[in-house]
Amino acid sequence: MRFLCYNGYKGCEKMELLFTDKDIVACIKPVGLDSETEMPNRLKEQLPGEIFTVHRLDKNVGGVMIFARNKASAASLSVLIQQGQMIKEYVALTHGCVPQSGDWEDLLFKDSRRNKVFVVDKQRAGVKAARLEFTRLEVTEDTSLVRIRLHTGRSHQIRVQFASRGFPLVGDHKYGARDACAAPMLYSCCITFPYKGVTQKFEHYPQWLQP
Repeated sequence: MRFLCYNGYKGCEKMELLFTDKDIVACIKPVGLDSETEMPNRLKEQLPGEIFTVHRLDKNVGGVMIFARNKASAASLSVLIQQGQMIKEYVALTHGCVPQSGDWEDLLFKDSRRNKVFVVDKQRAGVKAARLEFTRLEVTEDTSLVRIRLHTGRSHQIRVQFASRGFPLVGDHKYGARDACAAPMLYSCCITFPYKGVTQKFEHYPQWLQP
């Protein structure tokens, strides 16, 4: 398996749509666009009507996202997220040899002024619990490819939970990586949730994951 660094968002590409109907759209967020303003604006160039953000990805992270196309759908999707019924999975390339699998729980504190998150050892104001599970898919001499399921959606959660254990994501210079990649090697690869009586699963893998 070869791993290629992100090339970055070119700014003129059409948004890749995986699915759309009158209520939702599943699409691929490019690295370099923010989830709350730029993504809805770009989607509205291709789709009529309003676009509502119901979950987020960091600006320098790409992958599968779900957006609502009306307020009623936005409310319904938000309820699913609050109830833990929207399952989000990621692939990431880390430095170091991570364990074969893990179920990690931490307390995270976000320093909003620095836009940086820290693992802390006790509960206090602003601290939130964070949990993820992962499986190591492949390991080389100095990197590990992992697949991650989030149980909570904290800011920078995957990045800081791995970095705090000595496994910063390749390209994640904010959390300790010292390499030439321009953005974290992290990708939202799969979102699964109940929708209109069936389970919908939207899956897509990044260009940097080359067979």
